[in-house]
Amino acid sequence: MTATASPVAPGGRLYEPRLRAMTVGIVALVSLLAFEALAVGTAMPTVARSLDGIGGYALAFGGPFASGVVGMVASGVWCDARGPRAAMWSGLVCFVAGLLLAGSATAMGTLVAGRVVQGFGSGLLSVALYVVVGLAYPESLRRKVFAAFAAAWVVPSLVGPVLAGLIVEHLGWRWVFLAVPLVAVPAVLLIQPGLRALGTMARRRPPAGSVGRLGWACGAGVSAALLHHGGQQHGATAVALVVLALAGLLACVPHLLPAGFLRAGRGLPTVVGLRALAAAAFAGAEVVIPLMLSRERGLTPTGAGLALTVGALSWSVGSWMQGRLPAPGSTATLPRAGLACVAVGTAGMASVLVPAVPVPLGVSAWAVAGLGMGLLFPSLSVLTLGLSAPGEEGRNSSSLQLGDSLASATVLALVGALLGAGTAPGPAGYAATLAVAAGCALIGVLLAGRVVPA
Repeated sequence: MTATASPVAPGGRLYEPRLRAMTVGIVALVSLLAFEALAVGTAMPTVARSLDGIGGYALAFGGPFASGVVGMVASGVWCDARGPRAAMWSGLVCFVAGLLLAGSATAMGTLVAGRVVQGFGSGLLSVALYVVVGLAYPESLRRKVFAAFAAAWVVPSLVGPVLAGLIVEHLGWRWVFLAVPLVAVPAVLLIQPGLRALGTMARRRPPAGSVGRLGWACGAGVSAALLHHGGQQHGATAVALVVLALAGLLACVPHLLPAGFLRAGRGLPTVVGLRALAAAAFAGAEVVIPLMLSRERGLTPTGAGLALTVGALSWSVGSWMQGRLPAPGSTATLPRAGLACVAVGTAGMASVLVPAVPVPLGVSAWAVAGLGMGLLFPSLSVLTLGLSAPGEEGRNSSSLQLGDSLASATVLALVGALLGAGTAPGPAGYAATLAVAAGCALIGVLLAGRVVPA
């Protein structure tokens, strides 16, 4: 059976009447997903004390990450078989149900269960949103849409933790979970007319290997949760858990990502690989920067966190720029430039380990890294949709986001294991971590030309 979705009209503007409600709705959903992901970290210490559930603290983060991996794969299969409409609504139901369950929890186990359901819904929604972009927007607007997605993360990254803290202090921690559905449902209702205008997808047989793919996704999710848990442990226990989790991921990932991913095959495999390398580089550096600035240069937590804010803002600027630049002569240009900026910016951030180097110089370098991520991420998202045959947008979008998530989880767990290994890391430890991050970006620079299909 073939899709009967309506063709996308060429040209147009992002907020023209035909697309305005759709654009507002999908950007609002991305903002809500971002806010919830960032706000929970602020609320969880209070939640753990209130529910006497410190033992489930790590699982409250690892659980939704694992279920999100499964949700991404399931959404890819579903979208390719039936279109994004059902996956979008099911994702909303799971996301809202999980939030309500977590917000009304009287025991930590119930809250963790709610977080797992919420994570699955987030996975469904995140992939369905990419498929909606591929079906509803002409190619000429896709870079602008993904730039808007990046901007939708910036405001939550700036105000989310502070707003969550105010909610916890004045309304109670439950409203960090219970308030979000009040906006999520109207956001999806805004998208609904646009989804209906796309037409319908004829019922098709699920892509070959879908059941097995879901099984491998479950294995990857469990491995990712174990990796997260291992990164919170200490000594030999941490090492053993991390090694076991990495072995599980190595067994599962080849079945979830495009064939040729590990050997950087031309086209889509390299696109997914570059996204994973960039995510690993940025996350690996970002997690040590506040600690490094606090311990080595004596900055306050607020001052150290300002560096991350600068990176987030420059990421938004880079996204805005790539959405308005003329189309480059080669599809490799923006990914290569973005990864080069990440490599240079990360190396420049490491310079603050030298006492004579002014801290603002290092923060400026990190702004270059953020700029690079802004150039890179939307361009890779556009490439993914452009390289997807009809009916494969869901699978390929889920692969892109899986590579991103699993690479970030891996590097964060490894850094966490390093930081929790015993003695606090000194300048050599920070330098080594930033060197690995810069190295990931440099590998991406060398491979960027392979995004062009043979």
